[in-house]
Amino acid sequence: MSAARPILARPDPAEGPLARAFFRAAGAPLVTGNHISLLADARENYPAWFKAIAEAKRTIRCESYIIHDDDIGRQFAEALSQKARSGVQVQVIYDWMGAFGAMSWGLWKPLRQAGVEVRCFNPPRFGGKFSWLSRDHRKMLSVDGETAFITGLCVGRPWMGDPASGMTPWRDTGVEIHGPAVAQIEHAFADMWSALGGAGTMNESPSNPGFTDGVGLRIVASSPYTAGLYRFDLLLAGIARQSIWLTDAYYLGTTPYVQALASAARDGVDVRLLVPRSTDVPILRSFSRSGYSALLDAGVRVFEWNGSMLHAKTAVVDGEWARVGSTNLNPASWIGNWELDVIVEDRRFAERMQGLYLQDLSNSTELVLQNSGVRRRTKVVRARQTRAGEGSGGRAVTGLLKMSSAVHDSVIARRTLRSPEKSILLSVALILLAVCLVAVLWPGVTSTTVAVLSGWSCLIVLLKLWRYRAKHRP
Repeated sequence: MSAARPILARPDPAEGPLARAFFRAAGAPLVTGNHISLLADARENYPAWFKAIAEAKRTIRCESYIIHDDDIGRQFAEALSQKARSGVQVQVIYDWMGAFGAMSWGLWKPLRQAGVEVRCFNPPRFGGKFSWLSRDHRKMLSVDGETAFITGLCVGRPWMGDPASGMTPWRDTGVEIHGPAVAQIEHAFADMWSALGGAGTMNESPSNPGFTDGVGLRIVASSPYTAGLYRFDLLLAGIARQSIWLTDAYYLGTTPYVQALASAARDGVDVRLLVPRSTDVPILRSFSRSGYSALLDAGVRVFEWNGSMLHAKTAVVDGEWARVGSTNLNPASWIGNWELDVIVEDRRFAERMQGLYLQDLSNSTELVLQNSGVRRRTKVVRARQTRAGEGSGGRAVTGLLKMSSAVHDSVIARRTLRSPEKSILLSVALILLAVCLVAVLWPGVTSTTVAVLSGWSCLIVLLKLWRYRAKHRP
């Protein structure tokens, strides 16, 4: 599947070298004259979505990684169906992998019968090799070309919580946008719709001169191997003078990004990373934790949120720049997926983001680095564990990437092992051994090459464990 066409417009030379660097890194121009509202959690996002849908007169365009087949998902589908029956053009894109196990295929039948146009992104197909690994991870809603939402929320009950079963709502963040930047969001949707074979031409968004008191936004519509937001994140880490406050649901920093954050922390920048304690993929928690040591060594402060699940993907830097969207700080999001984020260059909005961040920290526990590994600073009441597979991180791609990173960090990087990295390496070794046995006993299932590589990797991991045990034996 071809990558979405980037939307480019040269920045004004009068804006200076920093604006040009931002433009080149993100591939997104600064669009001024917008109004933007910060929406925290589903209790602020969902009502705003339903209100905009109810007021739609011409078009509704929605792109969501997951639409759960539950009471929230069905309410959302019914709202779209009602508008389609009234003559509004309604177009929906969902991701096949995101929907797998989260929805019933029958959810789409009433939508299509009502006149909603539905497209599925990248279902499995023969001869596609590994193209199915790239996902449409975007979450957006646009109404009449005048109002748009960019968010980290999917559609479903987990974001609202379930008081009957004691599950608190997932913590997530979105924004509501009015102004000329909405046209760029619509163009990003149009590119994806066209790539999926959507018939007919898209209606042009109405001309919007913008607000005189509006703010500047960059709409970063990432596609595989463009890495626009990744380059922008590296650039922000390099220019930050005072603070870098990050929130991420499935953190797995690359070596360049970890080094960028570590360098900023050593240079006196207040670098903080807020991550979930409970996750919808419990087995991956240890893999994520193993990457915190390098950050803590450099002075980066890492916090775990104590609620049921922290699903937000945000950043605020120096109280000047803020980011909200769908991109996680991991290679799958940065490089492999279709993502959508907004970068806001406005101090007032950044201050609101900082206030929300401090509010989240009040429900978090800081991690510290000890000789035995990463530990929580204080003992807290354990939140109810999220059910596996409920969220957008519980997918095969994320797991494979995190496992490969753990092997790289522990085996290739030649650094001292800390607990819980011993258990991670042992798990990796057992998995590799299992793959090797399958390859030897049933060669038709795999190949000799896989057997050799997995067996060799298993020996390396076990040797690393043996050396660790010999060095730390009482």
